[in-house]
Amino acid sequence: MRTVLNILNFVLGGFFTTLAWLFATLVSIVLIFTLPLTRSCWEITKLSFLPYGNEAIHVNELYPEKSNALISAGGSLLNIVWLILFGWWLCLSHIAAGIAQCISIIGIPVGIANFKIAAIALWPVGRRVVSVEMAQQARSENARRHYQQR
Repeated sequence: MRTVLNILNFVLGGFFTTLAWLFATLVSIVLIFTLPLTRSCWEITKLSFLPYGNEAIHVNELYPEKSNALISAGGSLLNIVWLILFGWWLCLSHIAAGIAQCISIIGIPVGIANFKIAAIALWPVGRRVVSVEMAQQARSENARRHYQQR
């Protein structure tokens, strides 16, 4: 089912949103001061291309032992730069694609996926794209650790 939905996403506008993410990735490589944004940009490019079966999860949920206040503050600063340079127009492209896809009944699930990616497009630094199963496993392990500490 994921394969069918990913193909439907690609045909109904996912191709254009993925191209927009690839363009943002290339621009972040060319502009030297935005080079730290390239990893996040590439991660969300993968999510835009294959939204079904994948999920964007924050690195603090994947690797809670590596969380650090200094890295978190740096990530927030990079997210602000991202929002100003790339985030707003990538968010708008996903919203436009989502609205266009929701016009037809067959495109509604794909449109909803684009709305989710639009929210991620505003603040992507620190997120990694992993399989849905891996994201669920990381969240359940974090919850188990959290409740064992109490």
